[in-house]
Amino acid sequence: MTTAEPDKLHPAGSDRLDAAVLKVAGVVVLGAVMAILDTTVVNVALQALSLQFSTSFDTIQWVVTGYMLALATVIPVTGWASDRFGTKRLYLLSIVLFLVGSMLAGMAWNIESLIAFRVVQGLGGGMLVPAGMTIMTKAAGPHRVGRVMAVLGVPMLLGPIGGPILGGYLVDAVSWRWIFYINVPLGLVALLTAWRVLPKDEPRPTERLDLLGMLMLSPGLALLIFGVSRIPQEGGFGSVRVLLPALVGLVLMASFVIRATRVANPLVDVKLFADRTFTIAMITMSLFMVAFLGAMLVLPTYFLLVRGESALHAGLLLAPQGLGAMLTMPVAGRLVDRIGARKVVLPGLVLIVAGVAVFTGVGANTSYPLLMAGLFVMGLGMGCTMMPINTAALQTLTQRSVARASTAMNIVQQTAGAIGSAVMSIILASLLAGKFGVPTSQGQVAATVALGNPQSHDAAATLASGAFASTFLWALVLMAVCFVPALFLPKRPPVHADAREAAPVHV
Repeated sequence: MTTAEPDKLHPAGSDRLDAAVLKVAGVVVLGAVMAILDTTVVNVALQALSLQFSTSFDTIQWVVTGYMLALATVIPVTGWASDRFGTKRLYLLSIVLFLVGSMLAGMAWNIESLIAFRVVQGLGGGMLVPAGMTIMTKAAGPHRVGRVMAVLGVPMLLGPIGGPILGGYLVDAVSWRWIFYINVPLGLVALLTAWRVLPKDEPRPTERLDLLGMLMLSPGLALLIFGVSRIPQEGGFGSVRVLLPALVGLVLMASFVIRATRVANPLVDVKLFADRTFTIAMITMSLFMVAFLGAMLVLPTYFLLVRGESALHAGLLLAPQGLGAMLTMPVAGRLVDRIGARKVVLPGLVLIVAGVAVFTGVGANTSYPLLMAGLFVMGLGMGCTMMPINTAALQTLTQRSVARASTAMNIVQQTAGAIGSAVMSIILASLLAGKFGVPTSQGQVAATVALGNPQSHDAAATLASGAFASTFLWALVLMAVCFVPALFLPKRPPVHADAREAAPVHV
């Protein structure tokens, strides 16, 4: 006789992703595609939006910044809301908010209204990914977390690869409004399928919202990300506009952590970090996001600035990276469930380092086949790293901890991603400024002007490509640092906490 009964969605001994789990995965991926694609598709349209609304680049940046800050503000509440109302209800609400925000943004009549509606979009988008991750992890069960994370990795790839392509096409061939309207049919399909397919889950109404914790963590996270996002515009870390919000954000977040260790039900359960595997995975993920997302920001800029490609062509040139990741991600998902995260992540990091190394020698006329090969190898490595690291973080946790853990993971990823983008941007800007003899904040502008002048183009392209090569070298060094925590990831699949608690008891 045993104390545990098989779960309906993931019966004992079943390692395959059955039809029920695949249906859930399809719904979650559709929602995640909308949220992640929208963060990149708008970047291509900023120049068109600046002309449409006759406003400065600093103002138009708030179309991106407002969305990002709304995302950061709502993520900490997602874990509590998932427990309190149920992940299905929260997921449906997220889609509705994102859908309404998209429709209104497409109808915007001035820059102020567009920024406001992007905030509404961000409130929905911020909950979509962590809530979807919780739904998929619960549906698949601990022994299939790797495979289900590989499925969730699809939108992570489609966002940075498909976003610039789709955004460039819509802005050039249709209208800037369609970068928002495109979400409407996707959102309606996601809403209807989520309503029908997602399993009902029982909310746990006993826990009260940690209101004081929310007032610390949500603004703290938003202020920190806002501060670091100002680094490229301000030309360094020393500006008051960078330091003040970033320091206030850090103080609020540190205060939250100290308080969270002393209260019963904090907004984010910091005791999760007592789990060694979870902590190591989060450290690895933080370093990875700083290095990899920073490099991903610089790559399209090289094609646009130095090689003079259009937004659409720059997006297409990044496609080999996505193809490489699509080849390895499903295999890596299966392997991490069977042999452990370390044996998958370490080879993946080797591949990424090899791919980035190609770009450390980039020039004004480096052959495209060589660059495409480097991107493909980088993609192969990406498929073996990002989602397997997430898998390692969740494999040892109980089902009750998954929602809060997903929230913590997304906070770490958003913060590290923002820091990585800011660090790589300021490194590139300072190197370009040194090449063209201007202040750091004017580095990219000076390079753009020089490259646009036929008389100075060739010399400027040589100087600019040298700055990009040095920036990629910094990205390579940061990526190499990821090997240190990755060495401490699990050697083999750990025994899940729920499995330990529900182990058969023979009498």
